[in-house]
Amino acid sequence: MAVTDFAYQAFEDPKADESSPRARSVRDRMVPPMRGSELWGWLGPILVMIFGGVLRFVNLGHPKAVVFDETYYAKDAFSLVTWLVERVTIKDADKALLAGNTDIWEKCTGQTFDKCASYVVHPPLGKWMIGAGEWLFGMNPYGWRFAAAVVGTLSILVLARVARRMTRSTLLGCFAGLLLALDGLHFVLSRTALLDIFLMFWVLAAFACLVVDRDKTRQRLVEWYESAPLSPQGPSLGLRPWRIAAGVCLGAAMGVKWSGLAFAVAFAVMSLLWDLGARRAVGVRHPYAGVFSKDLPNGLLAFAAAPFVTYMATWTGWFATATGYGRNWGQATSSGPFYFVLDSARSWVKYQWQVFTFHNGLETSHPYMSDPWQWPLLLRPVAFYYQGVQNTCGVKDCSEAVLGVGTPVIWFGALLALVGLIAWYVATRDWRAGAVLLAYAMGWLPWFYFAIASNRTMFLFYAIPMVPFMVLAITLCAGLIIGPAGATAGMRRTVGAAAVGAFALLALINFWWLHPVLSGELLPYTEWKARMLFDKRWI
Repeated sequence: MAVTDFAYQAFEDPKADESSPRARSVRDRMVPPMRGSELWGWLGPILVMIFGGVLRFVNLGHPKAVVFDETYYAKDAFSLVTWLVERVTIKDADKALLAGNTDIWEKCTGQTFDKCASYVVHPPLGKWMIGAGEWLFGMNPYGWRFAAAVVGTLSILVLARVARRMTRSTLLGCFAGLLLALDGLHFVLSRTALLDIFLMFWVLAAFACLVVDRDKTRQRLVEWYESAPLSPQGPSLGLRPWRIAAGVCLGAAMGVKWSGLAFAVAFAVMSLLWDLGARRAVGVRHPYAGVFSKDLPNGLLAFAAAPFVTYMATWTGWFATATGYGRNWGQATSSGPFYFVLDSARSWVKYQWQVFTFHNGLETSHPYMSDPWQWPLLLRPVAFYYQGVQNTCGVKDCSEAVLGVGTPVIWFGALLALVGLIAWYVATRDWRAGAVLLAYAMGWLPWFYFAIASNRTMFLFYAIPMVPFMVLAITLCAGLIIGPAGATAGMRRTVGAAAVGAFALLALINFWWLHPVLSGELLPYTEWKARMLFDKRWI
């Protein structure tokens, strides 16, 4: 008998024994038990995180150069932790930094000070996070890459834990964390002071919080079902701190890049649909009314108020000082506190509109730009850094390179896994497949609008928020291949485990092969060339 069938019958027998097989069936279906040791549930993912962290932190300051868009974010970040806003730098500021000179700012005082305000087109949070590393370790390559390495490493732990929760398997959770640790694009962005790794981290953290909230919500509904008088709409589920935490994370994602907005909208809808499914599964007679009356108000707090407050908080430095771009401090302070608030808000909205028009009209050609349809196929990686030298590696022609590209075994395996998830979701409506497909789509499909509507300049590394969900897709399919943990051991589980283990080994070998051109290792030109798998498309 289906859970919903039994639950509807429970209205006729509200005193049903919670230890009965039917009551246990509701609990097991609503909140499947977590298998394995809780100790290993943490220790295994932590060990995988340490492995990924070692890869990312070893020789983090190499190359000693301003790599790709570090030329913007490293300096903006240092300006934020120094003056709370971004300021204009002198000519050849990058050379001065690499020479150890941090006095790289235009000299402006008095009436001309506002001329030094730098016009920036991304919100401040990602740069604040980069600036924290610079504050700790100095204005040098290690300092401005430190925060990226920290959040890249932490994201491995977060993904391993959320995969464990979704699959109820510590082994599969560790498998997911390992694949993320071995992805080339994730590795490179974890060692580069760009914003996208921070966007990915906050999106993944929000998703993880919602998965925890889903479990907590269903647990409360089961407890209500087992102990309280039944009602047509079901109970109120309280404040739901995990969902509010997800809203804060989504606000932080938007505080790094505006593309976090797509995830915020999608995750809000997804969470409310989960609430609807939970109320239906436990058997309330009017689940839609229950969602609108009891879940939606908390949803507005979590997905509207919390993200808005978080996003606005990232602009504190701009509001608190007179020297931010477009701040108009003099006029705002001329007519009292009430006018100060109104004029500050007006100036801020005007600034946001300028940024919006900039992004919507960004069509500058770039040799490494690519369209969204090319990203899953790795057709146009980004050369973050390249230095050709001679007679330093045992042969005449030598190369140092940092290539922004994913590990092909993982990315192409993910394509197959995503197709499998589509079929799985169509056949079973499994929530895990639907959640992963939705998150992947939100990291990819919105960019097609910009590609079609405005021919916007885009790069492969914009796809980094998709990568954790690609790994989750592979992990869910790995669980299907191996089979359920409770099944009798046999040929299927043996072959399935061998296949999944072989895939992990191939990913490790593939990453090891690419590592020299992901980390700027000095090697002969011929060996660098051999790693350009698609020849000119990767050069």
